[in-house]
Amino acid sequence: MKKIYSLKTCNSCQRILKALDLPVDFELQDIKEANISAEDLDSLKALAGSYEALFSKRARLYKEMGLKNEILQESDYRHYILNHYTFLKRPILVFEDQVFIGNSSKTTAAAKLALTNE
Repeated sequence: MKKIYSLKTCNSCQRILKALDLPVDFELQDIKEANISAEDLDSLKALAGSYEALFSKRARLYKEMGLKNEILQESDYRHYILNHYTFLKRPILVFEDQVFIGNSSKTTAAAKLALTNE
């Protein structure tokens, strides 16, 4: 699978997409225009190991809803990600059986390395 979940209005996502120079066979999904499906989220969880790894604790709604003061379970993370795009960490790049989550320079470098070793 070759897919990237991002947000076209996110400057970090756009910068990373430009830096990665993705091949044309990558599918790009804007998570605001087309929310992630339950099936796709479950597939990402299988690669990432948990829904928490896919969950953005930097989302404004996370603080506004008081979620930072709650103890969330895996089912909670899944629920929130499916109900609002802002809870999905971004960008998420899926390449073959690897997943690269977030916008850290370390993650971007690892994704770029995987793509160049294709």
